[in-house]
Amino acid sequence: MSPSGVILYGPPGSGKDTVTAELGRLRPEFVLFERLKAGPGRTAGYRLTTAAHIDQLSRDGELLYRNARYDAEYAIDRPGVAGLVEGGRVPVLHMGQVAGAAAVAAFPLHWVRVLLWCPVATAESRSISRGDKDVDARVKVWHETREDLLAHEAEPWTLTLRTDALSPTESARAIVEAVSQGAAAESRNVRELVG
Repeated sequence: MSPSGVILYGPPGSGKDTVTAELGRLRPEFVLFERLKAGPGRTAGYRLTTAAHIDQLSRDGELLYRNARYDAEYAIDRPGVAGLVEGGRVPVLHMGQVAGAAAVAAFPLHWVRVLLWCPVATAESRSISRGDKDVDARVKVWHETREDLLAHEAEPWTLTLRTDALSPTESARAIVEAVSQGAAAESRNVRELVG
């Protein structure tokens, strides 16, 4: 298998954390890429830093993508991705913006681009059940993600997975198979998927 990475794109509540955990359970080489984060909110799954550090990485040309959301700043750094790949890992990146998914593709790996989707009611229910304190903000971002996807409906995806219809294991197995086969991304009917 050639060096590969996985991009999981989807709105809050679509199952990125759950599918990533299942990928790691099935194949230990699949590991969450912990984005850099400066600001408040969740800390698990991030490498905490400062906005000044992210700015310096940007000036040094070491960022693949950065964005702001939930009053925090996030970044995907080249050295972080390279370190995982050099260690024989398959980095799994969580994305909520199509522009980010496209920007990360500049890093020279075989990227399996996965669109995870579920209805807003499912996303809201999942957010409530895991105890999120910002459910309304996450529902708002779900709608923003849908609009972002529709604005970029020609963007290619290797897989589109409905996480309200597939179990985490089924989703993870489909991703492992796509990575193993070196599956290519192609245009999908996202308008039909997101309704």
